[in-house]
Amino acid sequence: MSKGYLLCLCLILSSQVAVPASAKSAGKSATITTGERFSSGDNVAESYRLGAGDKVKLTVFNEQQLSGEFQVGVDGSVSLPLVGTLQALGKTPSEVANGYQQLLGQDYLREPRVAAEVTLYRPFFIVGEVRLPGQYAYSAGLTVWNAVAQAQGMTPRGRESYVFIRKYGSAEEERFVLTPDLRVWPGDTIRVAERFF
Repeated sequence: MSKGYLLCLCLILSSQVAVPASAKSAGKSATITTGERFSSGDNVAESYRLGAGDKVKLTVFNEQQLSGEFQVGVDGSVSLPLVGTLQALGKTPSEVANGYQQLLGQDYLREPRVAAEVTLYRPFFIVGEVRLPGQYAYSAGLTVWNAVAQAQGMTPRGRESYVFIRKYGSAEEERFVLTPDLRVWPGDTIRVAERFF
């Protein structure tokens, strides 16, 4: 074989080397710059869906013994007085209140009225290039910059232009431009990417 043929063969083979999946996905994923995570305000949207670790306060009017704070268990249910368990996973607080109200009205109370509010949100997680990665308590109005501050700030290698966020219940993370108003949602996993010098 000639040297020219071998050189050509080597170039063809080198171009066939597999690109790691992470590099492919990083190239394809667009950075999100707008949307509901960038909206202002201190309250989590009314459409908030409950998940394991949340605590919801249910108030049955004029029935204090049937009212209280109830934790959403790992199976997604809450244990309630008189009626037993009620599925709460993926439901809004008002949907849980309506479910409790219906169960009470079937056999126990005449025209019950139930109100609901979330008193403790599930925690969020922050990993990657922060000084103290881990699990942190969520508070209404939390931004990613606040979350980074709770984790003692970025390491010197932390990337300040964007972050990756995987929302609760999702298997995929998305890349968001890092702005002062980028919001954290309960159960999020935030990954601060590494900056390459």
